[in-house]
Amino acid sequence: MRLRVLYFAQLREKFGMAEESFGAPDHVKTVADLIQHLCARGGVWQDTFSGDGGAFRVAMNQDMVTLETPLLDHAEVAIFRPVTGG
Repeated sequence: MRLRVLYFAQLREKFGMAEESFGAPDHVKTVADLIQHLCARGGVWQDTFSGDGGAFRVAMNQDMVTLETPLLDHAEVAIFRPVTGG
């Protein structure tokens, strides 16, 4: 499965990239699997996506999705921090 993953704002700064495209391993089938795959890179990736790394939101093909959402081949997956106002 091919994915284009976009990182916004603070995540873009932490990871040092705005986007990447890659072929996901066969076990990456849901958004949660993708997050685990990214987390397995270690370092800042693990710090961001595991435990106390903080909240984030995910959109696939510009629609908000949950961690349980199945990934689609050639999907655009955007990961970003929630925006608060006040």
